[in-house]
Amino acid sequence: MGCTGSTSAKTDEPVKKITKPKAWKHSEPLTGEQLKRMRDEFWDTAPHYGGRKEIWDALRAAAEAELSLAQTIVDSAGIIVQKADLTICYDERGAKYELPKYVLSDPTNLVRGS
Repeated sequence: MGCTGSTSAKTDEPVKKITKPKAWKHSEPLTGEQLKRMRDEFWDTAPHYGGRKEIWDALRAAAEAELSLAQTIVDSAGIIVQKADLTICYDERGAKYELPKYVLSDPTNLVRGS
């Protein structure tokens, strides 16, 4: 008659554990500044293509965080992760959010400044 055997009612859908995106290479070598500009441009324009601003904000925070914190952010925002690397997600209303790899990780051909 206790709660020790109780389970969450949200066990209907499996929670996808977030993983790092696979290594990728840009078509041409990028500097850190170029990559930052591309990322800023994406995050500035993404909400204009649909979806809710608060979900975009949560996805940005998750993309810029360590994996464990990213998982907490995504779970707290009610984001449904279709691909574990966060490239395709949905909100609770069914809106689709697609993230390019360049906002999730650095390319293998990133030019490191000296």
